[in-house]
Amino acid sequence: MKAHYASLLRRRLGLLLLLSLAIVASFVWDFTTGPAGLSPARLLDLLLAPLDGTAGMDGDSVIVWDIRLPQALMAVLVGAALGLAGAEMQTVLDNPLASPFTLGLSEAAAFGAALALVLGAASAWVVAAAAFAFALLASLLLDQVASRLAMSAGGVVLFGIALVFSFNALLWLLQYMASPETLQAIVFWIMGSLVRANWPMLGGLAAVLLICLPLALRDAWKLTALRLGEERAASLGIAVLRLRRWSLLRVALLAGTAVSCVGTIGFIGLVAPHIARRLCGEDHRFYLPASALVGALVLSAAAIAAKQILPGAALPVGVVTALVGVPFFLGIVLRRGGLT
Repeated sequence: MKAHYASLLRRRLGLLLLLSLAIVASFVWDFTTGPAGLSPARLLDLLLAPLDGTAGMDGDSVIVWDIRLPQALMAVLVGAALGLAGAEMQTVLDNPLASPFTLGLSEAAAFGAALALVLGAASAWVVAAAAFAFALLASLLLDQVASRLAMSAGGVVLFGIALVFSFNALLWLLQYMASPETLQAIVFWIMGSLVRANWPMLGGLAAVLLICLPLALRDAWKLTALRLGEERAASLGIAVLRLRRWSLLRVALLAGTAVSCVGTIGFIGLVAPHIARRLCGEDHRFYLPASALVGALVLSAAAIAAKQILPGAALPVGVVTALVGVPFFLGIVLRRGGLT
């Protein structure tokens, strides 16, 4: 029995290592592709060259340090944030269709960011705070519906779809009222793109991940127990309501920060947890980091595909993830026989 458990641990740790290596390979591929046509040798020279006072004047250096490297890193970090957020949502809401995108958190965050832009927010941190506040509001609404009204999984999904349409309608209203310059910025949030990635954004998102992932892993055994049902978890001494609130707070922080950086990226939070669950099972010590790693890998691969579909141009990565995610979403619904 002990030997079997040790073998299982080694296999799951090996899967996490393989996912990490795949992310490194995808990151390198993403970094080395683009319309500028820079050779891998030239890219390596620019990465290894010391930064001096003239580096910013070189066009190739700008491409590497201000465009390609931030965008490739942003794809990894945003994918990890959304994958982790989706995993926690599916656990605490006991719903395989839960994700920040399908249940309205991403749309709420996008509305908060757009509202801040319309009101004239000059700081990216104010925009991020507004995105987080509305994502938190949407997550609390979902929590109240799931717990107080004792809705089924299908009912929670339908309420989440109602949130999606509600916040989309509010977004359209803001677009109608916005100036041309603000309207252009709002469209960025809606489409989801990596083109505005920069180092301050990367630092903020990395800090959020460094805070949320350890906190989620601290609650890993409680979340694993929650998969057995709320009554079973409560009988083990777990404060279910408190656990759900803290998890949804982390989800709101992850989704709000990700949306404030790149806009609405769909289906990563839905796809990544399902793949991770098939790879690592329900043990959240491995399931949570695997969801983050799979999310990072999927979004990094989507960023590569976005550059390949139209030669010489890069599609918004949100378009690519939607094209991949919709069939996956329909497959889950059909496999479960609908939403009931």
